Amino acid sequence: MTQVIDPLPRKDSDQIVCCYVNATSKIQIARITNIPNWYFERVVFPGQRLMFESLPEAQLEIHTGMMASAILSDTIPCYRLRLHQSVSASTHFLGEDEAFTSVSSHKEEPKMLEWPEAAKVS
Repeated sequence: MTQVIDPLPRKDSDQIVCCYVNATSKIQIARITNIPNWYFERVVFPGQRLMFESLPEAQLEIHTGMMASAILSDTIPCYRLRLHQSVSASTHFLGEDEAFTSVSSHKEEPKMLEWPEAAKVS
């Protein structure tokens, strides 16, 4: 995953892909402040999934938005948010053709709606 804004300060092999889900009904700010020379801050809306690259030692701070303020509500080690399965691993287990056709084969034809007789214009 490429991050255009504020890339990680070093390109080591220990970078991990993380996922955080805002399961609340409030807007949250996700922030990492313990990695030198790196600024990471994102707004996470209710129900939104945030995927990002990080270092295992990073700490994700979750600030929950209130009226005109935000409260530090949680601090999560990024190694606990790590995604263990990659897209390439999925295509390896399913087979490349099956991975792509299984998604497209479940498309349904759009249904045409019938207008009630009273709504039709003569």
